Amino acid sequence: MFKFFSYFLENKSNFDDKCYTWNSSFSKFEKIANFKIIPSSLLKGIENQKDIIKKNTNKFANGYISNNALIWGVRGNGKSTLIKSIFNEISEDFINLKLIELNKNDLKQISEIFKILENQKKFRFILFIDDLSFEKVDVDYKNIKSMIEGNINNQPSNVIIYATSNRRHIISQDMIDNERSSAIHTNENIEEKVSLSDRFGIWIGIHNLSQEDYLIIVKTYCDYFKINIDKNDLKESLEWSIARGNRTGRTAWQFIIELASNKEISINY
Repeated sequence: MFKFFSYFLENKSNFDDKCYTWNSSFSKFEKIANFKIIPSSLLKGIENQKDIIKKNTNKFANGYISNNALIWGVRGNGKSTLIKSIFNEISEDFINLKLIELNKNDLKQISEIFKILENQKKFRFILFIDDLSFEKVDVDYKNIKSMIEGNINNQPSNVIIYATSNRRHIISQDMIDNERSSAIHTNENIEEKVSLSDRFGIWIGIHNLSQEDYLIIVKTYCDYFKINIDKNDLKESLEWSIARGNRTGRTAWQFIIELASNKEISINY
């Protein structure tokens, strides 16, 4: 522990870059080189969700205490992209706003991370945890749940947590169903299992896209990257989604990559 704090006392980060990741092996922040993300204007079908995150992030950047946020929903519909793109745009006006990516297992060191960031008072930090979910009540789940619940009330005022999950309550439905079928005090045990998600003041759901929204996304990408698109291309985009078994923003993006290469167009962002 002394070695851990000595490192930061002797090597205080200036946080001169926008984005960092936590290296748990060496207990230090590392810059994320070449941080790239698409503009939030390209994220269609989630206007209300964008507005909520943008308002919360703006308040936080302006120095106000703000809520932690959990964005949950189906894979590939822009949960992590939403967080990163909103951060990227707001940080253009607030250079003291920083994004730090944490692995789920990094939460074991959340107390130490909080202590370090709390001393960097001139900065505002968004701790971003992607895919915070659990398949079963294992040791990791119990430890991380304890870590978050035990420390979130001591969360520094210059730190908020944004997390994404494929599940509304972070845990699998099977875990909840098992409690209903086997627990003596069913309601109490279910409450205990879902209480982790309650530590987030903002819940935002992102759901399956309609065909109309999917096509709007495809057209929006084509407009942005100056790709000419016709009825046959749109038909192909639907066939592309059917072949993959879903209509998501990620599927639309993968189709755009294929379309651009077929038309010999280079896309950069």
